[in-house]
Amino acid sequence: MQPNDDTQLALANDTPQGVAVLGGAAPQPGQQQTAQQIVRGQIDNIYQNDPHATEPAQPERHGAVDYTPNEAPNPYARTHDESQHQVSANAWERYHSAWQSYYQQYYERYYISQVHQAKQQLAAEVKSTKNAPISEQEALYELRTDLIGKVKSRATKVRKSRHFWPIISALTVMSAFLLLQYNQIIGAYIYTYMRPGGSGEINRLADPTDMSTITQDNRLIIASIGVDAPIILNADASSQSSLDAAMAKGVAWFNTQQAHSLPGQDGNFVISGHSSNDWAETGSYKFVFGPLTELKPGDTFYVNYQQKRYIYKVTGSKVVAPTDVSALATDNSKPMITLVTCTPLGTDWNRLLVFADQISPDPSTATAPGASTAPSAAEMPQNSPTLLEKMLGAPGN
Repeated sequence: MQPNDDTQLALANDTPQGVAVLGGAAPQPGQQQTAQQIVRGQIDNIYQNDPHATEPAQPERHGAVDYTPNEAPNPYARTHDESQHQVSANAWERYHSAWQSYYQQYYERYYISQVHQAKQQLAAEVKSTKNAPISEQEALYELRTDLIGKVKSRATKVRKSRHFWPIISALTVMSAFLLLQYNQIIGAYIYTYMRPGGSGEINRLADPTDMSTITQDNRLIIASIGVDAPIILNADASSQSSLDAAMAKGVAWFNTQQAHSLPGQDGNFVISGHSSNDWAETGSYKFVFGPLTELKPGDTFYVNYQQKRYIYKVTGSKVVAPTDVSALATDNSKPMITLVTCTPLGTDWNRLLVFADQISPDPSTATAPGASTAPSAAEMPQNSPTLLEKMLGAPGN
């Protein structure tokens, strides 16, 4: 817009004296013309650089004053023009997207750098820790942790193998077979090493005249190994089934032609008991003689027979074949007892014989044994057949 002379005059009249219109002293007419040209040039330059500006219409002159009847669109109208609205919206969307991308990349790089620094610091601490001396407990802990980790890793790989379940099934079947065949070995060792302790009468001589502690039934009592079992006197030594039935109830008198004496008589009183037997067998005395190997010379035990106590002292032991029944024969010159059981534990490959002499009552008062009607036995008592052997019809070992 170009001001006319009246406008310039008005500006000059409104300007206080001593104050320049354009920041200096009050302009003279020639200076006013020069200032108007400078302002007009600046306005033209603005319109030339504004893409939304339109060529201003030439003003109509009415007298000495120039004016513009229709003003150019204001900035609000230009930015809200419908024709430019879509362009403006797209520009703002790109603007915001650019800033969002910038901030995202900035924080990603920031946190990545922080993580990298933390890893470096941790690695440095671990390195310094490894180089530092550790205690024995720390070393054991690390070794145990490492071993457990390796075992778990290996177990995971094995479980994922296609051979894992077939192997487990085979091992299960094999374990069941071994349990059926050899459970008496397991039972014998469990009983022998976990049995209740003795009664506290280890190697202590009982008073043979004290009738209050003598039971009505015939019993074998070995306090040092915790044995207290009834003596069954009616077993047939030539019948394994009869011996098994007797040993299910306690310990059996092995009455043969080679040894048929009873307590108080000269000769050998032979008692047989199981050291192991199959778990399927009945009775509470399947492992009664399991700890018999712990007896040693000088140990004492006693037998209650016909309400009288007979005390014996161990003199020795030996291992013989099951068929060596002649090892039980004596010269019948003194009263004695022999305890018989299978050995090693869980088998009946051999027989353990533990010998003991009568020391109370006085051995010189013993009577001679009577005439024997007992059969002659070809083999000493043995374990019952295992469950598997019974199923297959095989005889006991």
